[in-house]
Amino acid sequence: MADVHIEGLTKIFAGKQPTTVIEDLNMEIRDGEFIVLLGPSGCGKTTMLRCLAGLENPTRGRISLGGQTVYDATRRVNLSPDKRSIGMVFQSYALWPHMTVRKNVAYPLRARGMKDKIKAGWVEETARLVDCESLLDRYPGQLSGGQQQRIALARGLVARPDLILLDEPLSNLDARLRDSVRTQLHELHSRIGFTAVFVTHDQSEALALGDRLAIMRDGIIEQFDTPQQVFDQPATEYVADFVGMTNVLLCEQRDGAWFFNGTVAAGEPPVLEMPGGGQLARVRIRPEDLRVAPTGESPGPKMTQLMARVEDAEYGGRSINVVASVGDNRLHARVPAGGWDSWVRKLGQGQEVCLGFRMDDARCYDEAGQREESPAGSQQATEA
Repeated sequence: MADVHIEGLTKIFAGKQPTTVIEDLNMEIRDGEFIVLLGPSGCGKTTMLRCLAGLENPTRGRISLGGQTVYDATRRVNLSPDKRSIGMVFQSYALWPHMTVRKNVAYPLRARGMKDKIKAGWVEETARLVDCESLLDRYPGQLSGGQQQRIALARGLVARPDLILLDEPLSNLDARLRDSVRTQLHELHSRIGFTAVFVTHDQSEALALGDRLAIMRDGIIEQFDTPQQVFDQPATEYVADFVGMTNVLLCEQRDGAWFFNGTVAAGEPPVLEMPGGGQLARVRIRPEDLRVAPTGESPGPKMTQLMARVEDAEYGGRSINVVASVGDNRLHARVPAGGWDSWVRKLGQGQEVCLGFRMDDARCYDEAGQREESPAGSQQATEA
């Protein structure tokens, strides 16, 4: 295990129109910490991982691992991947089909000249950690997707590297298996405490696995904090949208009344300070925090209420997914389905309803997408 320091990391892909994929990024990763890079495709998270691994050459910056400089553009230091103490777990497993599981797991030890560790039982010990000891004499083609991914993880861990890099390792698994392997990975990290950087675009994976999350956008880090803080207090509107606050309400106060998307609010008056002292705010709220009631009825106590028109209602098992328009905006509410005779199960297109939410569940941003009390973490992603 080791700590990781990244200073001023920049990656520019050359061409007729050079593309900056990572821009002046700083990050400190503690010894034994599990860091998740979260963001959409093209935000720079995989490029950053490849720079850490030595598979991509940064344009500028410095990277140190466990006190050793592995890349420094100024001093022209650039250790090759085999000289960096890292383990890599790929999205596509990347197991050699002609080798047994035992030989696949042992490969990093052979490549690093650590054959004595093979004799010492490191392969069997690591396979036991990921619950795959019984599979050592099989071939990858005889394994399920979940078993192959656990073998890929064992191969990344077997040489006991300072840093484990995981590039969307669960994305090729079906939903049930993905949840199972995710739980096993979390338990494994809790037991042996390796330092890891995990790349994903899935917020549920990020929240479950990360000690801290780095939310990336266009090569910079918008927020770098604990899962709880990112989920409860998104620093920017971009982060709020990415962690599930997908509903947007344009809010303004005029003539002593509050308007959301041009619709006057009823019920509990919203208590909010306009960011920056302006007159217009962008309010973000999760589908789970919106409630639906028949017109003339309250959706719940102490709720701000808005009249809306149902555009669609989908059955989702224990919940009903309701799309309703308020002014020109469409909002998504995920409400409990209730019993067989529940009113919400009978919602139809064009029906007038009352939407309700508590302002405590919402987050308010200015027109530039910033929160006044929690400015964006920017690329200076240091200690939370």
